[in-house]
Formats: sequence, structure tokens, C-alpha cells
Amino acid sequence: MSFNGNCEEAFNFYRSVFGGAFQFVGRYNDLPPHERRNFAEVADDKIMHISLPIAKDTILMGCDSPEPDAPTAMSGNNVSLSINTESKSEADRIFNGLSNGGKIRMSMNETFWGSYFGDLTDKFGIHWMISFDLNEL
Repeated sequence: MSFNGNCEEAFNFYRSVFGGAFQFVGRYNDLPPHERRNFAEVADDKIMHISLPIAKDTILMGCDSPEPDAPTAMSGNNVSLSINTESKSEADRIFNGLSNGGKIRMSMNETFWGSYFGDLTDKFGIHWMISFDLNEL
């Protein structure tokens, strides 16, 4: 889910409803320097990624839109489907299939948070995040 600067507030609310603990909370200023330069300093304290398990196989994930001139997150463009795979090759297969005719936002790559991850919008306008947990290796 994408938010317009109130992701942390929203996820604290969700945690009060569902209980549990955040698996990860990362802010834009936590990015490695070579990736950090891609975002304005106004985003430093905003949420880059947060995850909250809400059921056995269900995790809510969210972020704040990092740029002041980015499209406003609103109902319809603020939700993504996230697929966690059993292998890097499965992640690549699904990512390549869904990106055919779509727009890649972030190619599949190993991330600093320990996932093999990619982000895309398919040809029907559906936003997908594909991930394989590198700790599973």
C-alpha cells in the first residue's frame, strides 16, 4: 500500500487492530548511499518499506510516496499484489511473465534488506511486487 506521508500512522493503526510486530521498518534515509541519492531529502524520515504479518500467510506491506511531485496515492493506485516465491528462478519466471507488455519499476535484484525483489505494473495497470527471501538459501 502506498501512502502520502502517513504510512507510519496507518501501520501503527493496523498493528493496533491485528496485533503482532513489524517484520521490517525502513526509512528512505536507511538506503545505502548509492541508492539514497535517487530520493529527495524531504523523504528521509518517511517509510520506504514496512511489513506487518496479519495472518499465517498474509503480510501487509506499505511505503510513503518518496517525492513531493510523485503522483498522489489514491484508491485504485495505492495497492500492490505481492508474491513471495520459493526460488530466485521462480521469481524471475513470474516477473518476466507479468512484465511482458507492462512497465518495470524495479528490475529483479538482490536488495539490502535481504530479498531478491522486483516491482512492476502489468499491461492491465496492476502493480506487482515479486520477492524471494534470500535467507531461505
